[in-house]
Amino acid sequence: MPALTRPTPSRRGLFGRGAPDLAALGLQAPGRGLSRRGFLRSSGAAGLTAALAAATAGCGVPAAYVEPGDRAARDRSAQEKRLTFANWPLYIDVDDADERKRPTLDAFEERTGISVDYVEEINDNDEFFGKISPALMNHQDTGRDIVVISDWMCARYVRLGWVQEMDRPHQPHVEKYLDPLLRKPAFDPGRRQSAPWQSGITGIAYDRKRLGREIRSTADLWHSDLRGRVTLLSGLDEAFTLLMQGNGVDVTRWTADDFHRMTDQLRRLVDRGHIRRFTGNDYLKDLSSGDVLACQAYSGDIIQLQADNPNIEFVVPEEGAELWAESMMIPNRARHKRNAERLIDYYYEPEVAAELAAWVNYVCPVPAARDILASAKDAETAELAENPLIFPDDAMRGRLAVARDITSAERRDFAREWNSIVGL
Repeated sequence: MPALTRPTPSRRGLFGRGAPDLAALGLQAPGRGLSRRGFLRSSGAAGLTAALAAATAGCGVPAAYVEPGDRAARDRSAQEKRLTFANWPLYIDVDDADERKRPTLDAFEERTGISVDYVEEINDNDEFFGKISPALMNHQDTGRDIVVISDWMCARYVRLGWVQEMDRPHQPHVEKYLDPLLRKPAFDPGRRQSAPWQSGITGIAYDRKRLGREIRSTADLWHSDLRGRVTLLSGLDEAFTLLMQGNGVDVTRWTADDFHRMTDQLRRLVDRGHIRRFTGNDYLKDLSSGDVLACQAYSGDIIQLQADNPNIEFVVPEEGAELWAESMMIPNRARHKRNAERLIDYYYEPEVAAELAAWVNYVCPVPAARDILASAKDAETAELAENPLIFPDDAMRGRLAVARDITSAERRDFAREWNSIVGL
């Protein structure tokens, strides 16, 4: 494997993770703030999700649900040494001298003889949902063996029965090295149907020099000196957890009362002009320019801003913040499941996870990679091991939580209430 060196910071962080949710099948309508996980751009996809929502209304088992016995196809891995891996743009290491080369993937191909068709085709959770759902609804192969999706969307795939359980005995590195904080999400308690690719934190970012004070808690955002200088994320799934945590809620088991208490508070803040606006990833521009002094933000984005402005701080509030992931899944009817499982396990080898973390700068789901980076000869790379936004320290880890997902029964009413406040 190539020696670890830190490349120029990836612009991947500038795309962010969040997306407004859409009402159809629990997905909300398009909003003003466009982020990397923005909204459905295709009217065909929108029609499809609306049709799915109508089909699922009022019944315990969705019409599109696939029973466990119907999810697998004949695995061709032994005969066909290849697989197709669908991911987001700028979300993997590349060679500085030749961007067509991806060192960790190249090393996997050389070691195993498995050819990887790596496709950077996922620009939006909802758009991609619309792209592959016709095949999954009709028990057909999607043409992809691994897909990387935000966990809030992963929950929908799992509920619909659209992904296969992985054979963990053949994935010893996942079993050994996956971060304990990420092992038991509500949608997939044993992580049998998903494995985090990268992780991140939704917390608070602020300009310490311009504000002139520290922010330590979510309540600090509501002080009078920040009136009209605060932004929050527009996407329900991206925003609600931190706001509930600010009210002292255990987000692993929050209730409808907790949700309504949070939205009542938020409505009052909007009515008195405290919230400047709700954003996609354009909060980065507002924070950099000084138009905004504090905002809800993603950890990976702020690492990028700090490279240019050391006065930008990222805070995990005292009451806690959300730890989220974007996870690898194997869709139903995938033709190269065993090859896919091998690749997933490969990225849980600490040396491989360290090389990936050094490039993408998100929270690494393999804590053991920290020691690999710390021993790097390159000083800048070794410093990454001490960055709590890549490897959270014990104090920070104690304040991080993986929230329970919004259920399909809750989603439509909650989305309507949220959108009425946010203006979507």
